Amino acid sequence: METEIIGAAAAAAPQLDFSLLALFARATFTVKLVMLALMAMSFWSWAIIIRKHLLFRTARAEAAVFDRAFWSGEPLDELYEKIGPQPEGASERIFAAGMTEWRRSHRQDGGLIAGAQSRIDRAMDVAIARESEVLNGGMSFLATVGSTSPFVGLFGTIWGVKHSFEEIAISQNTNLATVAPGIAEALLATAIGLVAAIPAVVFYNKLNADAEKLIGGYEAFADEFSTILSRQLDA
Repeated sequence: METEIIGAAAAAAPQLDFSLLALFARATFTVKLVMLALMAMSFWSWAIIIRKHLLFRTARAEAAVFDRAFWSGEPLDELYEKIGPQPEGASERIFAAGMTEWRRSHRQDGGLIAGAQSRIDRAMDVAIARESEVLNGGMSFLATVGSTSPFVGLFGTIWGVKHSFEEIAISQNTNLATVAPGIAEALLATAIGLVAAIPAVVFYNKLNADAEKLIGGYEAFADEFSTILSRQLDA
C-alpha cells in the first residue's frame, strides 16, 4: 500500500510546478491576501531601513563637522552667525536653540533676565526632543513587523492547511500527491512571514542602538554647552 502511495506521488510530481509563483497562484484567496500583506510589510520595512541608514550616516557626518567647528576656539557668536537662522544639521539646530535663548535673555542694558540658565536648558531639550522624534520615526513599524509577521504567516499556513484537509474530505483521497501541494502552498505563507520578520527585528535593534547613540551625543553636547554658558553667567 505504501509503495502504491509513493508511486502515485512520484507520478503526479512531474505535473506540478512547485516554484514560488506557482505556489502563490495555487493558494486560496485568503492565503494570497496574507502573502501580499506580508510582502508589502517587508517592502516597507526595507524602505525604512535604507532611509534610516542614510539619515543616521548624514547625522553622524554633520555632528562630526559641527563638533570640529564648535571646539575650534571660534567665538560662539561668530559660529552662531555663520550657521544662520535655519541650521541644516541636528547639532547645529540644538546649538542655535541655546544661543537664540541666550541672546533673548539679555536686556537692552546688557544685563541678563532672571532664570536664563533654565530657559536655555529647556530650549535645547526641546530641540533634542524634536531630533529624537525624527531619528525614531518609523521604528515602531519595524518593531510591529518583527513581532507580528510570523503570526500573520502562521495564520495563512493554518488557513491553507485547513483548505487542504477540506479538499481531502471532498475528494476522499488521502494520497500524498493530493495533500502535498496544499501544504506546500500553506507553508509558503509562514516562510514569507519569517522573511519579513527577521530583517525587521535585526535592523530594529541596530537602528535603535544607533539612534540612542546619536541622541546621547546630542545630550552630551547640550550639557557641555550649558556648562560653558553657565560659567559666563556666573562671571
